[in-house]
Amino acid sequence: MTVDQLIERLTEYRDAMGGEVEVRLMTQEKWPFENRIVGLVSAEEMNEACDEDDEDYEDDESDDEVENMVYIVEGGQICYGSKRAWEAAH
Repeated sequence: MTVDQLIERLTEYRDAMGGEVEVRLMTQEKWPFENRIVGLVSAEEMNEACDEDDEDYEDDESDDEVENMVYIVEGGQICYGSKRAWEAAH
């Protein structure tokens, strides 16, 4: 999914449901969970934040060459989700 596609889908939901509707992240199709979203980050921002002297990043497999990417960052599990999310997603 691209940023433009995500914005288009979110705009459709905003128009239908209002701008104050909470957005959650559904993960793990086989054992679904609903998760909070803590924020967004680009690959470029992650690479800039990576300090090579920091031991936490020694084994980080981030690809410095693929910086044209945006990630939705999960902020914690809320409850169990529904497998129907994958059937209905578009």
